[in-house]
Amino acid sequence: MAVRKIIKIDEEKCDGCGDCVPSCAEGAIQIIDGKAKVVNETYCDGFGVCLGECPQGAITMVEREAPAYDEEAVQKHLADLNKKKSTPLPVIESSPIPAQPHGGCPGSAMRGFNQPPQVSSQPAESDSILHSQLKHWPVQLMLVPPHAPFLKGADILVCADCVPFTVPDFHNRYLAGRALLVACPKLDDLQYYHEKLKDIIREAAPKKLTVVKMEVPCCTGIAQITVQARNEVAPNIPVEVITCGIQGGSHIENITIGQAG
Repeated sequence: MAVRKIIKIDEEKCDGCGDCVPSCAEGAIQIIDGKAKVVNETYCDGFGVCLGECPQGAITMVEREAPAYDEEAVQKHLADLNKKKSTPLPVIESSPIPAQPHGGCPGSAMRGFNQPPQVSSQPAESDSILHSQLKHWPVQLMLVPPHAPFLKGADILVCADCVPFTVPDFHNRYLAGRALLVACPKLDDLQYYHEKLKDIIREAAPKKLTVVKMEVPCCTGIAQITVQARNEVAPNIPVEVITCGIQGGSHIENITIGQAG
């Protein structure tokens, strides 16, 4: 133990937006139970790169007695985070869910839907019958492997999981013609998702990335990690970020982010 600089997170101010997580190259900060936390003080180098990333001003730098920064432990920690990759799943074309050997979860089995999406010619509000635009399974970012065939060359929709509940015509407006990845930027591990999105971009070489998020501050992280992953792997891929309001799915922002500078 020694007196040194280390960050302090005020949980009263923290809203769990996750903006600070990607800025910590050592992986010292994670969102746990909806709050940013330092998972191990030996991972914090005390440089304070994360200070300017908190919109709530919940992160400050203090000088106190703390364990010394351990670079070797950081490298092991980062390696462990990178090992959190999805287990490759078999592609299943048929509709029935077969029994999975070795205790595998049938609900995670990867499949494509051969029936082409049916796009309504009328606004969703006036349709008597609505058709699903979903073309594959699974959809959770945690479960979709980077090598999934439905991601290859696709317009990938990275969607905050609250969006479909606020946008009545979500399928026709945002999902049609896209491959879907669903995640929660407040409760999920954004550092892990940042690394996984980089793997997906490398493997799938998508033609475009579309992010649909909510207007609440905690939703900002899903756009940030997607843009950062694109910038680090393939800066020429266009990214469109769409922000939706919490009342009735009102559309309040549509920003096209071009090539990274």
